[in-house]
Amino acid sequence: MTTNTENQGNSLDMVKWGVVVILLAAAIIANQMYSEASVLVRAIGVVVAFAIAGFIALQTEKGKQALAFARESHIEVRKVVWPTRQEALNTTFIVLAATGILALILWGMDAVLLRIVNFITGV
Repeated sequence: MTTNTENQGNSLDMVKWGVVVILLAAAIIANQMYSEASVLVRAIGVVVAFAIAGFIALQTEKGKQALAFARESHIEVRKVVWPTRQEALNTTFIVLAATGILALILWGMDAVLLRIVNFITGV
């Protein structure tokens, strides 16, 4: 019995995803076809079509999983302890200094290796 229910839910989800794709394609095509219409009207039409498509997509199993993931991610982001402005600046300056020092070291090694290769090859 559960297999039959899963198949019905899966096929219904496929129909919903088909409707979503058709809506998005229709919004894009209509936006191109009615290029002489006001930009505001076309933008509102595209936004409404995308909103309806998004609502339909959220009714599918994958859409529900995506929404649950987004909610959980939002909760986790609120738990993060963000650095202060001063900590961020200090870390940025440390990274810039380390990058500059490493660049100088690599430049020096390149120059030395170039001279060695030139000496060996006689160029």
